[in-house]
Amino acid sequence: MSTPESYLRRCFDLARLGAGRVSPNPLVGAVLVHEDRIIGEGWHQRYGEAHAEVNCVRSVTPENQALIPYSTLYCSLEPCSHFGKTPPCVDLILAKKIPRVVVSNVDPNPQVAGQGLEKLRAAGVEVTAGLLEEEGRWLNRAFFTWITQQRPYIILKWAQSRDGYLGRVGERTAISGPAMQRLVHRWRSEVDAILVGTTTALVDNPRLDNRLFFGKSPLRVAFDVGERLPDSAHLLDDSVLTWIFGPPRSGQWERTKFFPGTDKILIVNLLEQLKIDNRAMLLVEGGSQVLHQWIKEGWWDEIRMVKNERSLGEGVAAPRVPVGAVLQESYSVSRDVVEIWAKQ
Repeated sequence: MSTPESYLRRCFDLARLGAGRVSPNPLVGAVLVHEDRIIGEGWHQRYGEAHAEVNCVRSVTPENQALIPYSTLYCSLEPCSHFGKTPPCVDLILAKKIPRVVVSNVDPNPQVAGQGLEKLRAAGVEVTAGLLEEEGRWLNRAFFTWITQQRPYIILKWAQSRDGYLGRVGERTAISGPAMQRLVHRWRSEVDAILVGTTTALVDNPRLDNRLFFGKSPLRVAFDVGERLPDSAHLLDDSVLTWIFGPPRSGQWERTKFFPGTDKILIVNLLEQLKIDNRAMLLVEGGSQVLHQWIKEGWWDEIRMVKNERSLGEGVAAPRVPVGAVLQESYSVSRDVVEIWAKQ
């Protein structure tokens, strides 16, 4: 017999299917269960479209419709109780006469913040909240940061050799293997923006797009205060929406925007621009100077470090994971090892 925890973990799995498509909204999955049998499943598939609970109810087949008023609805996050881009999910639950609701996390959004659960309880629905709360919060860590700290969630990512180098000085050095590169492109598809510094843009000439996985390419961001990037750089090819923090250039730009300013780029200015543009997740891919600066100033929420078994002997030293960081996940991808660290 399945447990409430197993149904909630199914909700988490469903919720992850929306990664890269729903930001800045949360990842949400929902499962409808009647007598230990799942009769409906759904997840929030795209920003501005139907929520998980709606898709879950819609998935119930005609022969099972009569079972809905005798079923339990499991949700990874509290059902909304306000009108936004879609009607309140709480109203749908009440209209369908679902008698029991189990959720992992209370929604931190002030427009919800427990009000959905209270409305359900007031209508006689049996509500259980807080089950697998830490797992649910980790699933929606970017959303919680976006709501509670009013800024994008910041992921620092780098790949390093066995002996702790990012690459050789002045040359592009491939550290991770093909399988890992594909996973990195999946990560790119799941964030809203990706950032590199001037040196990395010059040495690696990266595209910073998503070519090796399904889904969108993120907004590309690069620092070029000294106007060092050549016009031939991939980041100036206008193929993907791009922000360049540096002097404007002559020419026709449709997808490239320049942010002229002082001689020093302030992280807070970038984060504020991302917030204005409704971009809730930022992936910082380097290089060394940029990574050290963000770590030094404390601007990070998560570190994704990729370790390869090869040694370089010398080169650009990789950053050190800050004291107090907590290892959340560790797994192998072919000959690479991924470590995911979170700020305590």
